[in-house]
Amino acid sequence: MHKRWLLVVAAGLLAACGSDDDNGSSRVEAQIGSRPFFLVNDMDEGELKQRLKACEDGPFYRTNFSIGHRGAPMQYPEHTRESYVAAAQMGAGILECDVAFTADKELVCRHSQCDLHTTTNILETDLASQCSQPFTPAEGEQPASAKCCTSDITLAQFKTLQGKMDAANPQASTVAEYLDGTADWRTDLYASRGTLMTHKESIELFKQLGVGMTPELKTPSVDMPFDGFSQQDYARKMLQEYIDAGVAAKDVWLQSFYLPDVLQWIAENPEFGAQAVYLDGRYSDASFDHTDSQSWQPSMEQLVADGVKILAPPTWMLVREDNGRIVPSVYAERAKAAGLQLVTWTLERSGPLANGGGWYYQTISETTNNDGDQMELLHVLAQDIGVIGVFSDWAGTTTFYASCMGMEAR
Repeated sequence: MHKRWLLVVAAGLLAACGSDDDNGSSRVEAQIGSRPFFLVNDMDEGELKQRLKACEDGPFYRTNFSIGHRGAPMQYPEHTRESYVAAAQMGAGILECDVAFTADKELVCRHSQCDLHTTTNILETDLASQCSQPFTPAEGEQPASAKCCTSDITLAQFKTLQGKMDAANPQASTVAEYLDGTADWRTDLYASRGTLMTHKESIELFKQLGVGMTPELKTPSVDMPFDGFSQQDYARKMLQEYIDAGVAAKDVWLQSFYLPDVLQWIAENPEFGAQAVYLDGRYSDASFDHTDSQSWQPSMEQLVADGVKILAPPTWMLVREDNGRIVPSVYAERAKAAGLQLVTWTLERSGPLANGGGWYYQTISETTNNDGDQMELLHVLAQDIGVIGVFSDWAGTTTFYASCMGMEAR
């Protein structure tokens, strides 16, 4: 049933929705929904708002600028078949499978090795007994907790689970209450069919949908080597599954927060390594200051010397405020000067922006006071900084912008 449904969707995306751009090349039209129009209407008055409103009749089409972050998790359970298909329908030219491993060392799509208790129904199944930490209800000031990892179960067991919206209720006294924690700006409307996927299955799905692939090798939550499975084995296995599936290197952007993974791909397979992405998570290091290049180890120039070509920091590291305007940060300017290409994350992940936007907007919180401000941020990222792609929890927004600006179709 799933296979037949997938083939119908893929056919609709790749054939019925195809059209030609000005250069005569085929492109895939996108179904962006109403949200981008809501955001544009919510913008402060100005030249950008008028330019975007002039694009409201489309056409809207798929681009590599629009990257589906875990699929379309604003409304669909992340890393599920349904979430990926929704992102592709909205024009994401590249989709992400975050890669973790099971007890039998098979690769699956999960944002974290140990998030099954918040992203699946495992606590409601017999497999709950295999979790690293069982469900513990809230008591006094102690929040409810659990810890269930992909490495706690086999691949066959993983495939029996159903995906849910990533959330938990810390005040829960029962498992049912714990699983019922979806943020009010998301929805459970589409959480009834959360089909979990192996890494190999994601590759086949993405091939059929005609999109690029950006797998992230997740940092293990267990000590490595794991039952003889080393970090290097883990990185090689992920890459090998693309080679075995016959995927061209140009359609794959390998990612990792762990720089040695990226350098390994560059050294061992330069063809795939040429598009390997270093996810910059150094902001969590107390000695790192994104405004002070002296604290950057390695430097931008050293990353380039080591063969890194694409750097991916969170959005806030690329921008700053200047007299009420959003402008490129020192970090962004130095990265571009060194010759690095930039990808950034994550748009549409913060919920309502009326109160400054939270973590992803921390360097521009004074200028952020309405949901439409994310279009201003997106414009600076694209035009002033020149990022080549933006991860988004709702690809329709980035697709609207990319189509309006005439970016190259995938």
